Amino acid sequence: MTDYGHDLLFGAFITPVAQPAMHAVDLAVEADRAGLDLATFQDHPYQAAFYDTWTLLSFVASRTTKIRVSGNVLNLPLRQPAVLARSVASLDRLSGGRVELGIGAGGFWDPIVAMGGRRLTPGESVEALEEAITIIRDLWDAEKRGGVFFDGKHYTVHGAKRGPAPAHDIPIWVGAYKPRMLRLTGRLADGSIPTLSYLPGGFADLAEMNKFIDDGAAKAGRDPAEIRRLLNISGQFAATGNGSPLNGPPQQWTEELAEVALEYGVSAFILAANDASTIELFARDVVPATRELVAAARRG
Repeated sequence: MTDYGHDLLFGAFITPVAQPAMHAVDLAVEADRAGLDLATFQDHPYQAAFYDTWTLLSFVASRTTKIRVSGNVLNLPLRQPAVLARSVASLDRLSGGRVELGIGAGGFWDPIVAMGGRRLTPGESVEALEEAITIIRDLWDAEKRGGVFFDGKHYTVHGAKRGPAPAHDIPIWVGAYKPRMLRLTGRLADGSIPTLSYLPGGFADLAEMNKFIDDGAAKAGRDPAEIRRLLNISGQFAATGNGSPLNGPPQQWTEELAEVALEYGVSAFILAANDASTIELFARDVVPATRELVAAARRG
C-alpha cells in the first residue's frame, strides 16, 4: 500500500471543442455546480477545431465561482515560460486563487513545428521543461530582490522583473510517463498527471511510476509524499459491469478508485467527460462515496 495522505481531488477533463459554441464552457459550469474540484482542458494550440486553451481557462474562471481550472496539460513548446508565468499568476489573482499549472514537454512535433515551435528530441524536451519550471518559479518569487536571470540551453531570461505573485502557492503538475520525466517531477514539480488510457498495464503501471518519482524526490532531499499523484481517467457508467475497470455502476467505480487511491497513492481523479449527465453522476454518486471509503480505510 502506498498512501501519500493528500486530500482527494476530483475533476473533469474536458475537450475544448469549438462546436457547439459554448459546450466546453457549459461543461465546466456544470462541474462547478456539481461540486467538483477541478475543470481541466487539453492544450493543443495547433488544433483548429479547439478553442485556445488559455483563452478558455480565462473565460471559464470568469463564469465559475469555486472550481479550480488548469490545462491538462499546457503545451510548453508553444507557450514561452516567462510569459506563461505571468499569465498563470495574473489569472490566479483575478480568479481568487483558482488556477493550477499542468504542463507538458510536448509530443506532437509536426504540428508544433507547423505553428512555429522548435522540434526537440525527447531528451531536449525534458531539459526544456526543467528550465521552464525554474524560470516560472523565479518569476513568481516577487519578494526576492533583483530581476530574474537565466541562461539555459533552451530558454534565457535577462533581468526580467519578478511578479506578479500568484494569489496562492500554485502547484506545478507535469504530464509525465518515462523515467527521466518522472524523476524530474519528483525533483522539481508538485505532481504527476498521466492519463490512464496511455498506460499499457493500466493501474498497475502506477507502482513503477511512483518509484521513479520517489527516487527523484529523495535524491533532491524532498519528501516523496509532497508530490501529488493525479490521474486522468475514463470509463463507462452502466447498470452492470463488464469486467473492465471503470465500466459498470457507480459502486464499482467507487470501490476501484478507493483501491487505487490507497494502493498507489493517487489523490486526484480527473474524469474525461463531454456530457453534463456523466459529470453530474460522477460528482453525486462516486465522489463522496470514494472519499468516505478512503477516509474509513485511513482511520482503520
